Amino acid sequence: MKIDLSVAITEEILNNFLTLNKTGEIPPVGKFGHIGTHFDVMDKEFQLENTERKGKIFDVSHIKDRDIEIADIDETKIETQDFILFYTGWLKEKKYGNLEYFTNHPQLSHALITYLVNKKVSMIGIDAAGIRRASEHQEADMYCANNGVFVIENLNQLDVLLQKAGTNNFIIHTYPVNYKGLTGLPCRVVAEI
Repeated sequence: MKIDLSVAITEEILNNFLTLNKTGEIPPVGKFGHIGTHFDVMDKEFQLENTERKGKIFDVSHIKDRDIEIADIDETKIETQDFILFYTGWLKEKKYGNLEYFTNHPQLSHALITYLVNKKVSMIGIDAAGIRRASEHQEADMYCANNGVFVIENLNQLDVLLQKAGTNNFIIHTYPVNYKGLTGLPCRVVAEI
């Protein structure tokens, strides 16, 4: 069974995003590479080995009004080179492409991000606009990228993946568009159970 974890970009979403960008309600992102499911390249090259990784998903949707911490997950399940996914429920609760979605979203604590980097996972995925909010977004992504970890934002259907995968192993396929010179790369992310 395969589950597409990518946000489908509609004309409405694209127009909302561009309007928010023009009015300055969300920071300018340059080119279209930051729309929908994507990762911030942070001047690094996505290695083709990352296109297929073992996935581990954690349901952190019950955490409100604080950062997601190491104690909120079973860190003993995490292995080197895993693709770690966090289901916060944010994308399901808020509509992608509006101002509310991009502000005050759930975020990982600095300690959890450091733990994942030290564990040498290959990718971190989240169903929100980033692993840290706007003021620390770029810094967190750069820290991860400098340590060989890519952050994939705006993942969809993580609730479906949780329901279907249960305790089964699954593989995550990630295929970024082969663009050069963009600061963000849109990608298709598919879970295979």
